[in-house]
Amino acid sequence: MPGKSDYLEQALLDHVFRGTAYTAPATLYFSLHTADPSDTGSPSNEVTGTGYARVAKTANTSNFARSGSTVTNLTAVAFPTAGAGGWGTVTHAAIYDAASGGNLLYVMPLAASQSIPAGVQYSLPITTGMSVTED
Repeated sequence: MPGKSDYLEQALLDHVFRGTAYTAPATLYFSLHTADPSDTGSPSNEVTGTGYARVAKTANTSNFARSGSTVTNLTAVAFPTAGAGGWGTVTHAAIYDAASGGNLLYVMPLAASQSIPAGVQYSLPITTGMSVTED
Protein backbone atom coordinates (compact mmCIF):
# COMPACT_ATOMS: atom_id res chain seq x y z
CA MET A 1 0.00 0.00 0.00
CA PRO A 2 1.45 3.39 -0.95
CA GLY A 3 2.11 5.71 1.92
CA LYS A 4 2.71 9.37 2.45
CA SER A 5 6.02 10.25 4.10
CA ASP A 6 6.28 11.81 7.54
CA TYR A 7 7.73 14.93 5.86
CA LEU A 8 4.68 15.40 3.61
CA GLU A 9 2.19 14.63 6.39
CA GLN A 10 3.75 17.30 8.59
CA ALA A 11 4.04 19.85 5.76
CA LEU A 12 0.35 19.45 4.87
CA LEU A 13 -0.76 19.68 8.50
CA ASP A 14 1.26 22.88 8.91
CA HIS A 15 -0.18 24.22 5.64
CA VAL A 16 -3.82 23.57 6.57
CA PHE A 17 -3.78 24.31 10.29
CA ARG A 18 -0.86 26.64 10.94
CA GLY A 19 -0.85 28.86 7.87
CA THR A 20 2.61 27.67 6.84
CA ALA A 21 2.70 27.60 3.06
CA TYR A 22 3.55 24.33 1.35
CA THR A 23 4.63 24.67 -2.25
CA ALA A 24 4.18 21.52 -4.28
CA PRO A 25 7.21 20.54 -6.35
CA ALA A 26 6.97 21.28 -10.09
CA THR A 27 8.94 18.11 -10.79
CA LEU A 28 8.62 14.73 -9.07
CA TYR A 29 11.56 12.31 -8.94
CA PHE A 30 10.93 8.57 -8.90
CA SER A 31 13.39 6.25 -7.20
CA LEU A 32 13.87 2.50 -6.75
CA HIS A 33 14.71 0.78 -3.46
CA THR A 34 15.98 -2.64 -2.43
CA ALA A 35 13.92 -2.55 0.80
CA ASP A 36 11.10 -0.48 2.26
CA PRO A 37 12.51 3.01 2.92
CA SER A 38 9.59 3.54 5.36
CA ASP A 39 7.70 6.79 5.64
CA THR A 40 10.67 8.39 7.39
CA GLY A 41 12.92 7.83 4.36
CA SER A 42 15.71 6.44 6.52
CA PRO A 43 17.41 4.19 5.79
CA SER A 44 16.75 4.94 2.16
CA ASN A 45 17.91 1.65 0.60
CA GLU A 46 17.87 3.49 -2.72
CA VAL A 47 19.55 1.74 -5.63
CA THR A 48 23.10 3.01 -6.25
CA GLY A 49 24.31 0.76 -9.08
CA THR A 50 26.07 1.87 -12.24
CA GLY A 51 23.82 3.94 -14.49
CA TYR A 52 21.10 4.47 -11.87
CA ALA A 53 19.40 7.84 -11.57
CA ARG A 54 16.02 9.01 -10.34
CA VAL A 55 13.50 9.67 -13.08
CA ALA A 56 12.03 13.17 -13.34
CA LYS A 57 8.37 13.70 -14.22
CA THR A 58 6.76 17.11 -14.43
CA ALA A 59 3.77 17.39 -12.11
CA ASN A 60 0.97 18.05 -14.60
CA THR A 61 -2.18 16.58 -16.16
CA SER A 62 -0.19 15.11 -19.06
CA ASN A 63 1.80 12.85 -16.73
CA PHE A 64 -0.73 12.16 -13.96
CA ALA A 65 -4.48 11.55 -13.80
CA ARG A 66 -6.75 11.78 -10.79
CA SER A 67 -9.94 9.79 -10.43
CA GLY A 68 -11.67 10.48 -7.15
CA SER A 69 -8.94 10.31 -4.53
CA THR A 70 -6.49 8.21 -6.58
CA VAL A 71 -3.67 9.48 -8.80
CA THR A 72 -2.02 7.26 -11.44
CA ASN A 73 0.75 7.83 -13.96
CA LEU A 74 -0.24 8.48 -17.60
CA THR A 75 3.31 7.96 -18.86
CA ALA A 76 5.72 5.14 -18.08
CA VAL A 77 8.44 5.87 -15.55
CA ALA A 78 11.41 4.43 -17.43
CA PHE A 79 14.65 4.21 -15.47
CA PRO A 80 18.04 4.19 -17.22
CA THR A 81 19.48 0.85 -18.30
CA ALA A 82 21.30 -0.88 -15.43
CA GLY A 83 25.06 -0.83 -15.85
CA ALA A 84 27.75 -3.32 -14.87
CA GLY A 85 26.78 -5.43 -11.88
CA GLY A 86 23.08 -4.55 -12.15
CA TRP A 87 21.02 -3.01 -9.38
CA GLY A 88 20.03 -6.02 -7.29
CA THR A 89 16.42 -6.82 -6.44
CA VAL A 90 14.11 -3.84 -6.08
CA THR A 91 11.04 -4.06 -3.85
CA HIS A 92 9.80 -0.46 -3.58
CA ALA A 93 9.51 2.76 -5.54
CA ALA A 94 9.36 6.22 -4.00
CA ILE A 95 8.71 9.80 -5.03
CA TYR A 96 11.01 12.65 -3.96
CA ASP A 97 11.07 16.39 -4.56
CA ALA A 98 14.69 16.43 -5.79
CA ALA A 99 16.96 14.57 -8.22
CA SER A 100 19.18 13.54 -5.28
CA GLY A 101 18.68 13.94 -1.56
CA GLY A 102 15.56 16.03 -1.12
CA ASN A 103 12.39 15.14 0.73
CA LEU A 104 10.64 11.81 0.45
CA LEU A 105 6.97 12.32 -0.48
CA TYR A 106 5.49 8.86 -1.10
CA VAL A 107 6.62 5.23 -0.83
CA MET A 108 5.00 2.30 -2.62
CA PRO A 109 5.78 -1.41 -2.72
CA LEU A 110 6.16 -2.88 -6.20
CA ALA A 111 3.53 -5.42 -7.26
CA ALA A 112 6.37 -7.98 -7.28
CA SER A 113 10.05 -7.79 -6.40
CA GLN A 114 12.17 -7.39 -9.51
CA SER A 115 15.77 -8.39 -10.10
CA ILE A 116 17.50 -5.83 -12.32
CA PRO A 117 20.65 -7.27 -13.86
CA ALA A 118 23.07 -5.34 -16.08
CA GLY A 119 21.58 -4.39 -19.43
CA VAL A 120 17.96 -4.29 -18.22
CA GLN A 121 15.83 -1.17 -18.27
CA TYR A 122 13.15 -1.22 -15.56
CA SER A 123 9.96 0.76 -15.98
CA LEU A 124 6.87 1.49 -13.90
CA PRO A 125 4.10 0.90 -16.45
CA ILE A 126 1.33 3.36 -17.30
CA THR A 127 -1.54 3.45 -14.76
CA THR A 128 -0.50 0.25 -12.98
CA GLY A 129 3.05 1.25 -12.13
CA MET A 130 2.22 4.06 -9.76
CA SER A 131 -0.98 4.61 -7.88
CA VAL A 132 -1.42 6.86 -4.86
CA THR A 133 -4.70 7.07 -2.97
CA GLU A 134 -5.66 9.50 -0.25
CA ASP A 135 -8.53 8.44 2.00
